[in-house]
Amino acid sequence: MPFFGLTSKIIPEVRRNLFKQIHEIVFHGKGGYDYETVYNLPIWLRKYTFSEIQKHYEAEAEASKSKSSTTTQLVDEKGNVNVPAFAKASKEFSPPTYSTKANKK
Repeated sequence: MPFFGLTSKIIPEVRRNLFKQIHEIVFHGKGGYDYETVYNLPIWLRKYTFSEIQKHYEAEAEASKSKSSTTTQLVDEKGNVNVPAFAKASKEFSPPTYSTKANKK
C-alpha cells in the first residue's frame, strides 16, 4: 500500500535524489559539512542549504563566464599561440631595471 504516493517504483529515484543532494552539499560545502550531519538535517534546512550553495556556484560561474568573455586568450584550446595578442601583452611589461650579472672587480 503506497504511503502518500511513495510507491516501490519511485523509491529508488527518491533515494538517488536524496543521496545526490547530500553529496552535493558535502562536496561543494568545502569541508563545512559532514555526511551524517547533512543526512540528519531537517528536510527544509537541507533543501535551503542546497539551494543556497547552488545559487552561489551559479553566480560564480556567471561571473567567470562574463569575465572570460572580456579577456583575450593568449593560447587557445589546441595549444596554438595567438601571436598578435601575445606581442601586445608582452609590450605592456618593461624590461627589468636591474642587472643580473655580478660586478667585475
